[in-house]
Amino acid sequence: MPEAEVSSTVSVQNIQEAAHVLKDIAIRTPLMFNHQLSEQSGANIWLKREDLQIVRSYKIRGAYYKIQSLSDKELKNGIVCASAGNHAQGIAFACYQKQIKCTIFMPVPTPEQKVKQVKIFGKEFADVRLVGDTFDDSFEEAMVFSNHQKAAFIPPFDDPKIIEGQGTVGKEILEDAEEPIDYLILPVGGGGLSAGIGSYFSVLSPSTKIIGVEPAGAPAMKKSFDEGKVITLEKIDKFVDGAAVKRVGEHNFRICREVLEKVITVPEGKVCSTILQLYNEQAIVAEPAGSLSVAALDFLRDEIKGKNVVCVVSGSNNDITRTAEIKERSMLHEGLKHYFIVDFPQRAGALREFLNEVLGPEDDIAHFEYSKKTSREQGPALIGIEIKAKNDFEPLVRRMEEANINYEYVNNQPHLFRFLI
Repeated sequence: MPEAEVSSTVSVQNIQEAAHVLKDIAIRTPLMFNHQLSEQSGANIWLKREDLQIVRSYKIRGAYYKIQSLSDKELKNGIVCASAGNHAQGIAFACYQKQIKCTIFMPVPTPEQKVKQVKIFGKEFADVRLVGDTFDDSFEEAMVFSNHQKAAFIPPFDDPKIIEGQGTVGKEILEDAEEPIDYLILPVGGGGLSAGIGSYFSVLSPSTKIIGVEPAGAPAMKKSFDEGKVITLEKIDKFVDGAAVKRVGEHNFRICREVLEKVITVPEGKVCSTILQLYNEQAIVAEPAGSLSVAALDFLRDEIKGKNVVCVVSGSNNDITRTAEIKERSMLHEGLKHYFIVDFPQRAGALREFLNEVLGPEDDIAHFEYSKKTSREQGPALIGIEIKAKNDFEPLVRRMEEANINYEYVNNQPHLFRFLI
C-alpha cells in the first residue's frame, strides 16, 4: 500500500470495544478442531462455529453493536432494516433485548423458517413485512419507510459499527487458537464479516492469508476485485441466500481489497454437497452460506496442504423444506443424476426394452414423465436416472446409443432444464 494511502480498515481498539459491549449478548462460539475434514483435506482444519450463536449466525454481533451506538433521539421512532434472513434475526433479538420497536422488510421468497425465527426472537417488538422478490426490493421499501417514519435504518453490512461488531469473531478466533493460523477462510456476501475479521487479523496476525468465498452464482466481491471498483451484478442465483447479493458494500470493498489474499467462488452444487456432508457425517446443520468456507477446501487442497486452517461456519438457519432441492443440486453437481428426453416407440414392451438394455445393475430411475400420443409413432418421455458413481455415466450413454435410443441430454441445456425439472 503506498505511503500516501490511508488504511480504510476499522481499528483493533474499536473491535475490542465492540467485544466488551457484546460480552453478555453474543455467545463466545467454540473454535473446534475437525478430524474428518483435516484427514480429507490434508490440512489441520478448525471450525469457528457461529452456527451455534444465539440467533444461529454471527449477525447478532453487528446488529446489536450498531443499535447500541445510537442515541435515544435516533431510536425514538424505532428501527427499520431489510434482510434476507440472518440480519433480520439479529435485529429482532437486539430490539427485544433493548425493548425497541423494529420493522423488518424481507423478500417474499425468504424461507419460512427464517421468517418464523425473526418473529420468535423479536416477539411483540418485531413487525415483519414481506415485500418484493429480492433483497434489493426489500431494501428500497425499507428506505422509503425509514424516510417517511423517521425510523433509524440499520444496514446489513456496509457500516463501520456493523463491521466492528462482526470483527469480534476474529478476536475470539485469535484468542482461542493454540497454533499460528496460516489460512482463514471466510464466506463473503456483502463483505461485513470479512472486512471486520480481516481488519483485526491484518494487525494482530498479518501472516495469515485470508481467503473470501462467494457462491458462483453471485460473485459480487470477486467481480469488484477484478474491476477495481464496486460493481452491481445484473442477475444472481439466490440459492445461497445469506451470501447472494448484487452489490457489496463500498466501505467493505475498500477494506477487503486491503486484507483479503483473494476471493474464490464455489458452485452452488458443491455447497449443497457440503451441507449434506456436514449433516450426515458430523451432525452439523449449516445453511448454504454457512457451508461456503468448508466447501472451498476442495478448491484449495494444494495450497493449504499441511497448513493450519480456520473455516468460519457463519450460520445454521437452514429450512428443512429445502432438503429435496439441496439433494437434487448436490447430485447434479457430483454427476450422479442425469435427465434425458427419450423418444419411445408407441408400442407395448418399449419401456421394458429400455430397462433391460440401457439401465445398469445399480442405475435407478428417479423421475419419469410420459403421455401417450395416439396420433404419433413415437412419444417423448422425460427420464431422470440416478447412477452409483460418476464414471457410470459414459457406459449409460453408450448403452443408449448401442440400443439405437433416440434421446436428448437435458442437464447441459440450462433453459430447457429449468423449464422441465
